[in-house]
Amino acid sequence: MSRTKRTLVLLRHGQTSWNLEGRAQGHSDIELDGTGHAQAAAVAPYVARLAPALLWASDLARARQTAEYVAKEASVELRLDPRLREFDLGDRTGLTRTEFAEAYPEEYREFRAGHYDVGPGAEARAAVVARVTACVEEALAALSPGECGVLVGHGGALKMSVLELLGWSEGATSGLQALQNCGWAVISDNGVDGRLRLAAWNRTAP
Repeated sequence: MSRTKRTLVLLRHGQTSWNLEGRAQGHSDIELDGTGHAQAAAVAPYVARLAPALLWASDLARARQTAEYVAKEASVELRLDPRLREFDLGDRTGLTRTEFAEAYPEEYREFRAGHYDVGPGAEARAAVVARVTACVEEALAALSPGECGVLVGHGGALKMSVLELLGWSEGATSGLQALQNCGWAVISDNGVDGRLRLAAWNRTAP
């Protein structure tokens, strides 16, 4: 007898002023700007239609504020989980790409090649992937067959972790478009052996 699949929506936070300026945010606790609040308010009804049984979010303000719109629309309790945070970018935090390239040219070339964990003090990719995938796996385990959950996090950490969860190589990074602000991905198990599949990527509200 086959089981009904479980589904997770992985939602990136709305826009911040640093997104607009192209500044690396990392663990900086930057709040949504006016556009980000509008994006979160627009996406919340679409996510709410999936009737999420759980809603977890990074504890950083931009993710928490985005998730609060979903919580209100879907009438689901919000749980904050620091495992969903973005890469800690170390000394790169707060720099634009131009500033990063000027200050750390070798690291910038690595970043352009798809390596997010470059620059002094940056958190290793393996550490980020380990904490985010652990959170994803725990969330899936908390769902009953047929249920949906929502995790609200950050572009880099979500993208790299999806690659890991699907068993894709790190080299596939350049082939997967970055999630837009309030863009979301959908992953699900197949209801049989627990393997995960990518059902959607970078969906956005109209």
